[in-house]
Amino acid sequence: MRLRQITLQNFRNVALAKLEMRGRQTFLLGANGQGKTNLLEAAGFITALRSFRTTDGRVLIARGQREGGIACEVEHEQFGDTRLTIKLKPEGRGLWCDETKVTRLTEHLGKFPTVIFSSQDMALVRGAPTGRRRWLDLTLAAMDANYLRALQTYHRALAERNSLLKRGSSDGELDAFEQTMAPAAADLVRLRHAGLRDVGGRMQHCYKVIAGEEEPVGLRYAPSFDGATAAAWRERWHEGRARDRQFRSTLSGPHRDDFAFLHRQLPAGDYASEGQQRSLVLALRLAQSAWFQARSGVRPVLLADDVLGELDPVRRQRFWAAVDSDAQIIATGTNVPEVDAGGWQVFAVTDGGFVETTGGAAE
Repeated sequence: MRLRQITLQNFRNVALAKLEMRGRQTFLLGANGQGKTNLLEAAGFITALRSFRTTDGRVLIARGQREGGIACEVEHEQFGDTRLTIKLKPEGRGLWCDETKVTRLTEHLGKFPTVIFSSQDMALVRGAPTGRRRWLDLTLAAMDANYLRALQTYHRALAERNSLLKRGSSDGELDAFEQTMAPAAADLVRLRHAGLRDVGGRMQHCYKVIAGEEEPVGLRYAPSFDGATAAAWRERWHEGRARDRQFRSTLSGPHRDDFAFLHRQLPAGDYASEGQQRSLVLALRLAQSAWFQARSGVRPVLLADDVLGELDPVRRQRFWAAVDSDAQIIATGTNVPEVDAGGWQVFAVTDGGFVETTGGAAE
């Protein structure tokens, strides 16, 4: 897939911008806080109508504006030239594909894959489980409508169960919501096992290319409870009701799951060096891209947010060796990448404005 044109209107600090990307490599050049990441955020939004930076869609709309918008023209392996239009309002968002309104998100998932490489990705190794769960949910939901349905069903029922626990409701009322939660919880655990196993397997090859190391790496799923069936989950919650009532919250479930990065069979957050951790998160994103392509049959657009400048020359060279040579990449930074990475179409970014400064993009 290639993103040929993107237009933003009232999107964060961008009042109006239209970028035409003629080649495979586009670079957004500018100081921090000028709007480079905002464009990547908008480009990534087309995958699942989700931001990689926030769960609150209202902050995407420029201050003082009633709505915002994103429009993209895409060259697609399966659909040919396609136009996507997204309207953002405080109460929600709407999507149109070639002038036809998409009424169900599940009809859109998996069709327009993008992968973001962020300078914040190190938090996936070192940070709290919340960030890792968010990455996992965004990744799996982007390619699997069944996962998205299970996730939405589970969290709606979870919110109701927690509300009942706060009110001191009866066992019968809790039973009703657990009947809905339990199948969804079992589905989430099953799909997370499969997804992490597949992405983790692909990560091993990517890590070897980037780090130049033969050491085994992978991902280890750490569910709060490894319930394989709805019945097992219902029993789990029934046994834990006294404690849940004491804390007025559901203390066991997929909403408390985690996973760990492994390096030489040990938790990378505790034992791997900073360079090894950085290589791991780059390998994870490359593996995610390969997994997206395998699932959808569409080559993802790669969005690299200020990550190239953080790599030493050797790792930068290995990163380019690991990237699919046919994939489009849109990158940001304060300095244009070295010449040997290929020709770049460069846009200077200042206060939400984008001005092309060079041509000669590499095809």
